[in-house]
Amino acid sequence: MKTLVLPSSSSQIPPWLILFCRRHLCTSSISSSITNQHPQISELSHSDSLEKPILNPQDSEKLVPLHDIDHSCDKPISEDGGFTKNHVVDVLLSHRDDPDSAYRYFQTARQQRGFLHTKSDPFFVLLHILVSSTMHQHKAQRLLDNYAFSDSGPSATVIFNGLVNSCKAFDFELNPRVFNFLINSCVKVNRLTDAIDCFNRMVELDIMPWIPIMNKLLKALVRQDMIGVVRDLYTDVVSRGICYDCRTVHILMSACLREGKMEEAVKLFKDAKMSGIKLDAGLYSLCVYVACKEQNLSFALELLGEMKDRGWVPSEGTYVNILSTCVKQRNMVEALRLKDEMLSNGHPMNLVVATSLMKGYHVQGNLSNALDLFDKLAEYGLTPNKVTYAVLIEGCCKNGNIEKAVEIYRQMKLAGIKPNVYVENSLIKGFLSVNLLDEALNVFDEAINSGTANVFAYNSIIAWFCKKGQMDDAQNVWDKMVDSGVVPSIASFNNMILGNCRNGNMDKALDLFSKLPERLLKANVVTYSILIDGYFRKGDTDKAGNMFDQMVSSGIAPTDYTFNTIISGLSKAGKMSEAKDLLKKIVAGGFLPTCMSYNSLIDGFLKEDDVTSALAVYRELCDSGISPDVVTYTTLIDGFCKSNNIDLALKMLNEVRNREIKLDVIAYAVLIDGFCKRRDMKSASELFDEIRQVGLSPNLFVYNSMISGFRNVNNMEAALVLRDKMINEGVTCDLETYTTLIDGLLKDGKIVMASDLFTEMLGKGIMPDDITYTVLVHGLCNKGQVENAHKVLEEMCKKSTTPNVLIYNTLIAGYFKEGNLQEAFRLHDEMLDKGLKPDDATYDILVSGSFRGNSFALGTSLPQ
Repeated sequence: MKTLVLPSSSSQIPPWLILFCRRHLCTSSISSSITNQHPQISELSHSDSLEKPILNPQDSEKLVPLHDIDHSCDKPISEDGGFTKNHVVDVLLSHRDDPDSAYRYFQTARQQRGFLHTKSDPFFVLLHILVSSTMHQHKAQRLLDNYAFSDSGPSATVIFNGLVNSCKAFDFELNPRVFNFLINSCVKVNRLTDAIDCFNRMVELDIMPWIPIMNKLLKALVRQDMIGVVRDLYTDVVSRGICYDCRTVHILMSACLREGKMEEAVKLFKDAKMSGIKLDAGLYSLCVYVACKEQNLSFALELLGEMKDRGWVPSEGTYVNILSTCVKQRNMVEALRLKDEMLSNGHPMNLVVATSLMKGYHVQGNLSNALDLFDKLAEYGLTPNKVTYAVLIEGCCKNGNIEKAVEIYRQMKLAGIKPNVYVENSLIKGFLSVNLLDEALNVFDEAINSGTANVFAYNSIIAWFCKKGQMDDAQNVWDKMVDSGVVPSIASFNNMILGNCRNGNMDKALDLFSKLPERLLKANVVTYSILIDGYFRKGDTDKAGNMFDQMVSSGIAPTDYTFNTIISGLSKAGKMSEAKDLLKKIVAGGFLPTCMSYNSLIDGFLKEDDVTSALAVYRELCDSGISPDVVTYTTLIDGFCKSNNIDLALKMLNEVRNREIKLDVIAYAVLIDGFCKRRDMKSASELFDEIRQVGLSPNLFVYNSMISGFRNVNNMEAALVLRDKMINEGVTCDLETYTTLIDGLLKDGKIVMASDLFTEMLGKGIMPDDITYTVLVHGLCNKGQVENAHKVLEEMCKKSTTPNVLIYNTLIAGYFKEGNLQEAFRLHDEMLDKGLKPDDATYDILVSGSFRGNSFALGTSLPQ
């Protein structure tokens, strides 16, 4: 250690040394008795004082607690002329160019009783001295940090004003550094109000805030959700022309995101861009995120292009955001291009992108590509997670591939991933969509047992039962839901109300409606629309109108669905004038009707055989600027065909083609049925072939129409070929198919083939109805097989199926034809015993048979 060398003149002795000497002399009288008794202590103390520096520069920075110092001989600083506030300031100013000496002296002075080191000029002067030296600025920051951490210190405004005043009083330059240090210290300890006050004072005095300090303050305010203050500070900064950077913009945009103000965030970005602020890739990525949140794909792609133009490689997250937006907007072409670009830029394939693409594929109905991508995950080194499985299972269910959905579901469970409610709901809906109720209930029960069944799962089961009219089953599920503590939603009530309305049970529907307030639920426009439709179905148009008035008085605005329901209800009730007047009122009220409203009117007029009015509504639809849809044309074509206006139907078909509207299979079915009924099998066959050419598949109705058409022209060979074709294509024959084929074969005298088809039908669990039995009896009687026909009657009686009058007429005529008058009259009596009333045909047969005994030409009332 170096020995301290004292100056030769007392006038040149530094003040800190004077302080030491005074304290040493004050304590010497106390210690003299001790040193006289213990001279070794005196020698040791003297030796140490000479060898040890009086003030170690490093130790001088350490704060010495006042209670560790003996002040018994000290006077208050105000009583010592050498340590008055002014004297300390003078000493500090004398060491203006020697920050170390000034700092050491201040540390010594602050240990004196009564020295207010953060409220007086010495503190401010020292801060100005320290910030003027680049080597000592950290000490100024430390002093301010100590002040900020202190609970007993003055407000930051006092410190700020003291610093400003001391600049003027002692001729210091107004250095922005010390004020920025002050804000920084306040932010560190979360004294944000003090920091804001200082910031505002700086702005008022044109003292330039440092951008990093300003950003630090703004970020702290955002973290405390003081977004309004952040916005005000930023507005002040911009209006005063104070510099800021892209980090500032980033913080402000993040604040907007916290409040969900996406448009404001985009405006901040654009304003910064226009002002010439140098933007970085991070800010562009944030703006891309905002654009994607707003589903503004074009703007997101524009930003991506600018990033690449600036030579930046967009981040993986940027690609993920834009790609996911492409998928949501069903732009798979762009999504796949971005995926390839992302990989070419060195980013790895990730699970989010893969899952998004799978979602995009299955939404477009391209399930095979989604499954292919799923199979390739291992090649990318990826393992599917719960979301991936959920997306793919949903895709399989929505695309009708329930078997694959179950396979993936099992694979998910084998991978140790517990199915969530989203997966279970997808499976339940998938099974129900193909009427696999037992399988759906199995998944539903698993969800209940695992505790994951939510209101959506219950609603799916309830909705299915309600649509099937199985209201007892629906009520059982409802009760189970309530007992399990699952709170019914408005959708739950709407499903139950719908089911009861469809079953004609309006009292139960209204009872459910009245219970909504008990559940703190409010009926919505769907609820009222269902009830309105329910009354129309019951034929009670007045109550339907009253329900509409109640809805409007409740402040619920009707939707196009509501208006369509009313117009359709009035049309079906034959009140076409009222329906048309309502449509006019809707238009006059500024509500734009949909095509569905016009379609209901067209259908109503056609059912009344008023083709002229239907065409007038069609022209009104076209003139309104609303484009007719495929339902419009299907309705018109169907109506024209049923009214035997096939030329008008063909004219509509040509118009559809000119408008490039793609017909659905229903429209083709209507036209084909019309041609078949006219026995124009050439035109029907041409349309049948066209169905496949446009990428559609004939449905059961189309096949039945074609088979019936060929039966009517006695071409059973062609009818049987179609039957084989429909089976090969997976279209299941129904009762109508079998009945038509049996009828045609019996007419051709192919009794064995007809019998085989009947046996096949029974084997598939398809039970004959009155028409089927009539066809059998009629066909057998016409071929002279009256006894076999009578066996059909006996079979009906065994199955408790009451034969109709036509069957008895056919058998009576058959027995008359054979000359068996006794059996003919017995059947007449049997018919009366069963409560059947003979018609004119019955008595014609009896009269004709009793007089002539000649053969009776059997007629038929079978549908052709």
